[in-house]
Amino acid sequence: MTTGVALNATDADNQIDASVRLAREAVTAGLRSAWFGQTFGADSPQLAAIVGREVPGLQVGTSAIPVFGRHPLVVAGQALTAQAATHGRYHLGLALGTKLLTEGGFGIPYARPVARLREFLTALRQLTETGAADFRGELLTAATPIPAKVPGAESGVPLLVAAMGPQALRASGELADGILPYLAGPRALGEHIVPAVTAAAAAAGRPAPRIVALVHGVVTDDVDAVREKVAERLAFYEQIPSYARAIALSGGRRAVDVAVIGDERAVAAEVRRYRDAGATEVVFAGTEIAGEADRRRTWALLGELAG
Repeated sequence: MTTGVALNATDADNQIDASVRLAREAVTAGLRSAWFGQTFGADSPQLAAIVGREVPGLQVGTSAIPVFGRHPLVVAGQALTAQAATHGRYHLGLALGTKLLTEGGFGIPYARPVARLREFLTALRQLTETGAADFRGELLTAATPIPAKVPGAESGVPLLVAAMGPQALRASGELADGILPYLAGPRALGEHIVPAVTAAAAAAGRPAPRIVALVHGVVTDDVDAVREKVAERLAFYEQIPSYARAIALSGGRRAVDVAVIGDERAVAAEVRRYRDAGATEVVFAGTEIAGEADRRRTWALLGELAG
């Protein structure tokens, strides 16, 4: 199984330099991929492009860019540039976003998110595969009078979606290459998420989708203290309906209930549960929360599990 980590170097003096350093350490530990979240800070496709170019052999991706406040033409240009810079090792993750951040941050209505996702993916697929588009939907228009190819990115860009709800999973199965579920435990994956997206892909005549499970986890001996920190960090997600539903379907009440915290044996067992539930890749986020020693310990285990 492929294993990876979400890199978070926002506390460093220079986020770019720190991300490159951490990525090199990840490769040394045996990890296969590094993922970068999209906030209102660093631009994740640029960060992934820089890291991927500086660290050969490492797959890089964004997890994930909200479709609200962006346009397929702009995102396609970013993604194709990152793909050329990394010689085919870039993966683009998209998300529906949230009402709170969409309306509070961009000042635009969070209306018909799944319909927007469908149109965004349709236009983006044309752009990333051919460098051109002539898409005119209800919510989006994406047309290129002049082809917008990026030499060096001819392999296209894998499109993934941070989907967990039924409608988003259906759209992702039909139009994307895979999904990036977060805070969805093995039960939610195996009983609800993987069957739904796989069935949608099969009905659309597409290959079985990639299931890149994003897991908040860390190897540590100080389980209670780390759990308290994780609970505080993840509390925000409990306010968002899609995450709350995934947590409940996983058998939890709070976001921390689906975090993976424990020693090597316990964490390895949980990673195997994700694999058995249908995950094709497992990516750990939040590994820095317990300090440098536990982060390195976590990465070492994930590297072993990737072998």
